[in-house]
Amino acid sequence: MVLSFPAGITRHFANNPAPAVLTFRVLNFNRLEHVLPNPQLLCCDNVQSDSNSKEFWVNMPNLMTHLKKVSEQKPQATYYNVDMLKYQVSAQGIQSTPLNLAVSWRCDPASTDLRIDYKYNTEAMTTPVALNNVQFLVPVDGGVTKLQAVLPPAVWNAEQQRILWKIPDISQKSENGGVGSLLARFQLSEGPSSPAPLAVQFTSEGSTLSSCDIELVGAGYRFSLIKKRFAAGKYLADN
Repeated sequence: MVLSFPAGITRHFANNPAPAVLTFRVLNFNRLEHVLPNPQLLCCDNVQSDSNSKEFWVNMPNLMTHLKKVSEQKPQATYYNVDMLKYQVSAQGIQSTPLNLAVSWRCDPASTDLRIDYKYNTEAMTTPVALNNVQFLVPVDGGVTKLQAVLPPAVWNAEQQRILWKIPDISQKSENGGVGSLLARFQLSEGPSSPAPLAVQFTSEGSTLSSCDIELVGAGYRFSLIKKRFAAGKYLADN
């Protein structure tokens, strides 16, 4: 979780050395685990009666010092991004993943058949949004000499011995509601191949996997915009 402050706030703080304490509440807090507030900037009460939300307040002297330092380092910046909170989301198995995957290999001495089935999963997101710039990357060994059949079209990197599919977006509005398959057959000179993990990359804007939200507590500040996004990090599927 990152808070962005407009550059002009440094002048405001310079003219107002004792500003109101910035306090906010994280909603649906019970969906989180391993929460790590920024130790220099955030404080919270470890005793709370409501597990669904948690209040945090900012150490204002430390924030003012930090923003002043950043403004001196980046005088042309219009906004200053400040890391406030890191967390993990409590996983509920495969229903927590926005793109469910199944990989199957058929490895013969002279050829390899690879099939990847994928399914867009609305249950993983608070608000179902499209997965953008989806990439499926699989290394294939065994001395690939020819791509005999590929569906849909893909890029084979002979130097790195891996195949890459790119799909602009996957969502409920995609064909078959975001359910599809990727197929490839490889001819080999040094087979059979050894099944390798599939790596997937994507980004998404407008929703979260945690269902968390944020609201300000008290006066003195306002949110001009709340942006929600998630992206694939280490997102793998094995045979």
